[in-house]
Amino acid sequence: METMGRHVIAELWDCDFDKLNSLELIEEVFVDAALKSGAEVREVAFHKFAPQGVSGVVIISESHLTIHSFPEHGYASIDVYTCGDLDPTIAANYIAESLGSKKRETIEVPRGMGPVRVGQSTVSAI
Repeated sequence: METMGRHVIAELWDCDFDKLNSLELIEEVFVDAALKSGAEVREVAFHKFAPQGVSGVVIISESHLTIHSFPEHGYASIDVYTCGDLDPTIAANYIAESLGSKKRETIEVPRGMGPVRVGQSTVSAI
């Protein structure tokens, strides 16, 4: 059976504090990331926490992109899940670069193929 989707889960470290704490910037980056991957954006919802941090989701026809940011740690967790022929790594790479991540760990999980087998992660310094 071919995969029904691809799910990229990424840990982003050493990100820019101000970028991780800006709801407006993160929302723009995530919508742009979805569009760059060829996705069709359906809904956008982001929330700014006090004193810092942003969480949000971009719902796409092909699934979703999400983030939880921790500016005080220079860290963000993201996931990009796409169905069909879209490549989620396009969006994930764009997000990491846009947030100024200097180090990241990425895992890609094929979805819809039966028991989940998480592959080896890729750690890269940017």
